[in-house]
Amino acid sequence: MTTPSSKDGMNYRPAQVPTKPVVGKGDFQFAAAFFDHGHIYAQIDGLAAAGGELVAVFDPDPSRYDAVLASHPEARPVDCYERLLEDPAIQLVTAAAVPSERAEIGIRTMRAGKDYFTDKSPFTTLEQLARVRQVVRETKRKYMVCYSERLLSESAYHAGELIREGAIGTPLQVLNLAPHNLNAASRPEWFFDKARYGGILTDIGSHQFEQFLHYTASRDGTVLSARVDNLGHPEFPGLEDFGEASLVLSSGASAYCRLDWFNPAGSKVWGDGRTFVLGTKGYLEIRKYRDLVHGPGDRIYLVDDKDEHLIECAGRVGFPFFGKFVLDCLNRTENAMTQEHAFAAAELSMKAQAVADAAPRRKLHP
Repeated sequence: MTTPSSKDGMNYRPAQVPTKPVVGKGDFQFAAAFFDHGHIYAQIDGLAAAGGELVAVFDPDPSRYDAVLASHPEARPVDCYERLLEDPAIQLVTAAAVPSERAEIGIRTMRAGKDYFTDKSPFTTLEQLARVRQVVRETKRKYMVCYSERLLSESAYHAGELIREGAIGTPLQVLNLAPHNLNAASRPEWFFDKARYGGILTDIGSHQFEQFLHYTASRDGTVLSARVDNLGHPEFPGLEDFGEASLVLSSGASAYCRLDWFNPAGSKVWGDGRTFVLGTKGYLEIRKYRDLVHGPGDRIYLVDDKDEHLIECAGRVGFPFFGKFVLDCLNRTENAMTQEHAFAAAELSMKAQAVADAAPRRKLHP
């Protein structure tokens, strides 16, 4: 199991905080498939901690789920994905396929009468989003997304609760910084193929756009400017190692994000992800994975009209999304995240990617 101090963000898997299951044994059975991205393991952990029962797994490479079977001996491996879709006991499939393949897998899953829970980014094209929206309307199934930079970060999740409760007044701006380790030698071939990962704003940027919408209670937004480039890795021409975007959101708040694959080797974590939210009555900073001054992450620094506050979140907040999502699947509610919110975040990220793709590349001076 990786930890927040891990050097590999692709396999980031936070330790689960002890959580009371929201369902009993056998009430919610799910399967896991397509282990192309390491986030699948945290998705399984979250559903299982909420009381879900992993009953089956599939991947063309069985070695990818060996560790899962060791932790979930009740799960059975199957030899093709159709076996999962044909099993009436399976209520949901969670997956982390190659990004360009996620939409089609989700469509097959929903048409088989099951909910679908995918790693971000859920799409690589706006055409995929349009098709999935239509299938959601037809089947009434869920196409939910694990935006893990908020849902699997205790501090990022708790910050949303504080903002909703009015701790900093009305949000005016959200600023997200998201450096990542490249670890090129450990990356699969598809990671360097833009047609398969969708571009840096579509991919890791989808995390940031989801936070923009959530923290400001916005429905959507307008992209003002966006840039992507390969500034330091010419040996990987399909890689975008830098991206940024500026937006105005439907709430009136502004937002900016910077994404990159330049996290320095001296960093003790795979990426010093940080979020700043300015409000009318205060501001806060989220130090998700590392507090560079004091060490561990999952801390919130909040300043309001009364004082300066340090809020320790590690081991205290847990990952409430998963329990709420399991209940949403059973009760056909939308308390964990609305379907439209999940789609809107992805749509904005792809629109920003399109703006950046149409802009001229600006090379650095030698």
